[in-house]
Amino acid sequence: MEIDDSPNALAAPEPPGGAGWTARRIFFNAEGLRAGWRLLIYLLMVVGMFLVWKIVFMQFLKPTPGVHSVRNWFISEVVAFVIAFGAAVIMSMIERRPVGVYGLPVQGAFGKLFWQGAALGLLEVSVLMGLIHLTGGYSFGHLELHGTAILHWAALWAIFFVFVGLFEEFLFRGYTLFTLATGVGFWPAAVVLSLLFAAVHLQNNGEGMAGVAAVFVVGMLWCFTLRRTGSLWLAVGMHSAFDFAETFLYSVPDSGMVFPGHLSSASLNGNPWLTGGKAGPEASLFDFLLLFVLFYVIHRIYPADRAPNPDGPAEASRSTSETGASFTP
Repeated sequence: MEIDDSPNALAAPEPPGGAGWTARRIFFNAEGLRAGWRLLIYLLMVVGMFLVWKIVFMQFLKPTPGVHSVRNWFISEVVAFVIAFGAAVIMSMIERRPVGVYGLPVQGAFGKLFWQGAALGLLEVSVLMGLIHLTGGYSFGHLELHGTAILHWAALWAIFFVFVGLFEEFLFRGYTLFTLATGVGFWPAAVVLSLLFAAVHLQNNGEGMAGVAAVFVVGMLWCFTLRRTGSLWLAVGMHSAFDFAETFLYSVPDSGMVFPGHLSSASLNGNPWLTGGKAGPEASLFDFLLLFVLFYVIHRIYPADRAPNPDGPAEASRSTSETGASFTP
């Protein structure tokens, strides 16, 4: 006798009535385990692994309260991405899907989409700083680094912000968006997770409501890039390049945070609506305008008629479990 071990085998209907049928309705639908339960399992794994990491971090790295260490920041971002992605690998085995369907296909790693995104991120922040400079709000100052120190800090921040991009994009627009979209639809899921993405940034010192609003808009932009390309690699490139240029090249606050090892003694002066104030240029009115321009640019470069899997998350989920291809929910 052949055994049905497909992902939908557990979702086989039972006769109505009885406690078993009711429980099955609570936990399963036609696609298998309901999206909410899958998301809960993933989040519990992520939180559990973070708690273990926190214990290890405090025990062995012994951070000094109130003292920030670039080494600890770097290690923490790498571990954070490993945790977020590692939990998704486990879920991919449970769900019997290739892990690439959650937005970061290995075959696309640091390929064309990543570098296109990096170019767009650098262009965005450069135009933004140029506009702020033209209104008298930005001064580059003098060089703070010289010789090999420039190469050292440039390489360190470039790698660091790649991991920041990988972690934040995958946590908010990887497994979570894929799974939530199968339950409520792509755009409702994108709004919820972009709001959460923005709310998390309120923890940063110096961040304000304008900066948080900008984080929400850029979160929606990166959801849009996922929708049009079927991959998070474009968003990772944009995210990494923007943060790198803001922090190192232009040496201004990034979401209210001023990092060491920046290139110059740059300063922002003038109307906070134009400069972004303490939050940094991403809270500038100019950046809001540029983000809406970028929506149009993405729309033109990656048209909807070429977007992968237009049939929606449920159909895409079924097809990719067989083909192993990446898709946009």
